[in-house]
Amino acid sequence: MAVIRVHDVTKKFGNFTALDKINLEVNQGEVYGFIGPNGAGKTTTIRILLGILKATSGTAQVFGLDAWADAVEIHKRIAYVPGEVSLWPNLTGGEVIDLFVKLRGPNNKSRREELIERFDLDPTKKCGTYSKGNRQKVALIAAFASDADLYILDEPTSGLDPLMELVFQECIAEVKAAGKSVLLSSHILSEVEKLCDRVSIIRQGRIIESGSLQELRHLTRTQVRVETAQPIPNLSELAGVYDLQEFEGGATFQVDGVHIGEVIKYISNYGILALESAPPTLEDLFIHHYQKEG
Repeated sequence: MAVIRVHDVTKKFGNFTALDKINLEVNQGEVYGFIGPNGAGKTTTIRILLGILKATSGTAQVFGLDAWADAVEIHKRIAYVPGEVSLWPNLTGGEVIDLFVKLRGPNNKSRREELIERFDLDPTKKCGTYSKGNRQKVALIAAFASDADLYILDEPTSGLDPLMELVFQECIAEVKAAGKSVLLSSHILSEVEKLCDRVSIIRQGRIIESGSLQELRHLTRTQVRVETAQPIPNLSELAGVYDLQEFEGGATFQVDGVHIGEVIKYISNYGILALESAPPTLEDLFIHHYQKEG
């Protein structure tokens, strides 16, 4: 069953088209990645789903209800975390969490305490003293302490350190195991790769690709730069090698994860002098994969 269904949604601000006939479907129990560069239309889409903005045309439904007309009913069953969290500066973190959780309904105090400990937050400090990372933690704790059916997360880990990102990933796994749905907007490919069942890629207000990570293999390729004692022949003919660029004494290329072992084994025959590898960034992806798209 589709928890979110967006069909041909267009949103215009005057002459500017922020969204151009986008389609999106998120099923129950699914973690769905919504990725694209800043300004691509991710937040506009989320604001339409939350009933903050009204679509110019098309339909946006959450739990089968109209996102604009039935926003109050929908909000009873969702938890939302924005990428820029603003809190009341004179309230403590604990007071803000209590307020948000109370709005949701029944209060699970033990879950709240457990999350405060896991996210390493001091709930007695006033929000005005919190760093961006700590403000983000308050919103995440309030969201995950709520018994929501759908979590809408817009760049939720911005400002978190790597250790806290791991805690966030554990929380996503827990809500998924409980059969809940998650829409995760992000520009961090590795985060999406770890967490999401399916993804949609948005660019300039249009969804240019959707599918499982298995189908969108270029999202999970590794970028490799190698220098060797001898030139490497026929590298472009190896399975899983893409975007090969050779230079004197070496080459750069992308390789599918499943083929990394055999590619490294092959190039090691030619005397590896230096080897660097890194996951692709979203910027790399748009430069190499989508630059030809209009």
